[in-house]
Amino acid sequence: MTDKLIIHDENEMMSFGGRIAERFPKGGMVFLNGDLGAGKTTLVRGLLRSLDFQGTVKSPTYTLVEPYQIKGRMIYHFDLYRLADPEELEYIGGREYWNSDALCLVEWPEKALGFLPEPDLIIDILYRDTQREIITNPSISI
Repeated sequence: MTDKLIIHDENEMMSFGGRIAERFPKGGMVFLNGDLGAGKTTLVRGLLRSLDFQGTVKSPTYTLVEPYQIKGRMIYHFDLYRLADPEELEYIGGREYWNSDALCLVEWPEKALGFLPEPDLIIDILYRDTQREIITNPSISI
């Protein structure tokens, strides 16, 4: 079962990120799908801000992963856009990230299929003119 939501602007996307944070008070694996510029990193920024993180939130396009320790919990933001081979994740200790109680947010997960564990939530972000359509699977009653 899936849910759909229309996002009108950046503030709504950040608010939606905060709702995702509420759904995962401990660990989890969330796949973030969407074209370049769709709002994946904005969603992550909203999630982190909802947990009172005040620092800069940038897409880890070149580093592959950006770690955040907030209120005693670990959150890892992955951007696999430039991943040439899923085994690259092995070199950075990928399995240690998702074999923990951390929340893992993964942009471009299709670049590492077969290496990543099954997601707890898949979020698809689609362009709809100046708005975005969010589709979640499984349904999270957004």
